[in-house]
Amino acid sequence: MPALRSAEWWSKGDYYSFARRAWLRSEGFGDDIFAGKPIIGICNSWSELNNCNAHLRTVAEAVKRGVWAAGGVPLEFPTISLGEMFLRPTAMLFRNLMAMDVEESIRGNPIDGVVLLCGCDKTTPAQLMGAASADLPAIVVTGGPMLSGQWKMRRLGSGTDGRQLFDLYRTNRLTPEEWCEVEAGLARSPGHCTVMGTASTMACLAEAMGMTLPGCAAIPAVDSRRLLMAEHSGRRAVQMVLEDLRPSRIITRDALENAITACMALGGSTNAVVHLLALAGRLGIDLALSEFDVISRRTPYLANIKPSGQFLMEEFFAAGGVSALLQELLPLLHAGALTVTGKTLAENIAGAVCHDRDVIRPAAAPLHSEGGIAILGGNLAPGGAVIKQTAASPALLTHTGPAHVFESYQQMLDGVDNENLPVTSDTVLVLKNAGPKGGPGMPEWGHIPMPKALLRQGINDVVRISDARMSGTSFGTVVLHIAPESAAGGPLAAVRTGDSITLDVPNRRIEVNLPPEELARRLSAFTPPASPYTRGYGRLYWEHVNQAHQGCDFDFLRRNP
Repeated sequence: MPALRSAEWWSKGDYYSFARRAWLRSEGFGDDIFAGKPIIGICNSWSELNNCNAHLRTVAEAVKRGVWAAGGVPLEFPTISLGEMFLRPTAMLFRNLMAMDVEESIRGNPIDGVVLLCGCDKTTPAQLMGAASADLPAIVVTGGPMLSGQWKMRRLGSGTDGRQLFDLYRTNRLTPEEWCEVEAGLARSPGHCTVMGTASTMACLAEAMGMTLPGCAAIPAVDSRRLLMAEHSGRRAVQMVLEDLRPSRIITRDALENAITACMALGGSTNAVVHLLALAGRLGIDLALSEFDVISRRTPYLANIKPSGQFLMEEFFAAGGVSALLQELLPLLHAGALTVTGKTLAENIAGAVCHDRDVIRPAAAPLHSEGGIAILGGNLAPGGAVIKQTAASPALLTHTGPAHVFESYQQMLDGVDNENLPVTSDTVLVLKNAGPKGGPGMPEWGHIPMPKALLRQGINDVVRISDARMSGTSFGTVVLHIAPESAAGGPLAAVRTGDSITLDVPNRRIEVNLPPEELARRLSAFTPPASPYTRGYGRLYWEHVNQAHQGCDFDFLRRNP
């Protein structure tokens, strides 16, 4: 058994050890807490301002039962919580702040290991990043998806179906009364979105990379089995301390490649690309954006879940969840990768069975021969860009058309409902100044709403490009994460309304059809925007955030390979 880190706080004969023991006794603990028992921190991102994580207090109690039963001592502590639906200007702006909070809370307190309680989009990657940097034994317990929404006889996926129905409401095809009914039935419980959005994707990838117990990701938030999983995770956390099993031994290059493979087979969120790049950077793993495309090319899309597919997370759980999916992918995975169980990935999923082939397709009969996400290059995105090809319109994956440029998010909002907006089905909608600095924070503005003028004609999709992100619950032919961003002087800054743009997903290109000298001439006149921040975290963010193809982490938090 390794020496317990927590003992450093109270095992000495000095005054401060005495005082620390006395202060802990003030919470009602007896002296046996100091008798060589592992102290397990429970890092809780519960918040009433984060509906996805609003049930994590109950989950924490289940973790505590497991820690006590295994001979450890659980001590719960809070961190900031990033509610995707509520936090302005965007939760992504504060992902790095939460990661720093998690890291310093772990490092600065008398704990030997930690259980990470998360769920909402940015809370899972932030906790993984913080725990990877602190590198104490850690295990993730995600909060699980909410119950499927319901309206009349239709099952609704939060986010995806909400956006589709909103377009009907915008064009007067739903009445105000019907829209109110949708609002009341869309989100019926705590938990994260029940489609393969960012929260579901990151939960599944945490399991695929070995940072959760098998079966954790897909259990619905209000299912009693979620609490049983939390209790087992608390038990396992104690054993991980005794084994000195740390994130640096689990989140290896092999584990990250397994996570990318799972993401492609899931039709996972494009946001996962940014988060995995950031996580790799925290561990000094030199992971390039281009490697995502190499893995996508060889990985079939198998999980028939919205927004790329038909089903919801409840059906995915019933069909066998991540373990069943990984069983199909096993020949493409690093089967010997170590996990939090102390066993390999292959050992964890041995015997996993798919119970519904409509939900999880066999590798021999995929929904798509390639993975859900494609990585693009070209003169508009020399640093790369992403598109969720499985949620796009097949006819638009190869397309050339004239640009209609919105210079800002507000200009887009002011124009998109203009019935006289000069756009057609061939138009390529372009949004600038929405990246890491331009947003700031790289908001989820990339799902540019379909112009009302086109919806009136029955046109439901056009090519849309930006340096923003898009919610994982969104859909459409949308190119995102263009790097470098326009606010940093990337080529997107030079695009003007009327320029011809070509999207060629099969050949992985996004191009503005301008002579190189004209593109260079326009960019030579670029003036970078001034920082909107003079103080505080915003100033730190502006001065140190890197670009999307590097994970949008802070330059000083990345570990050199």
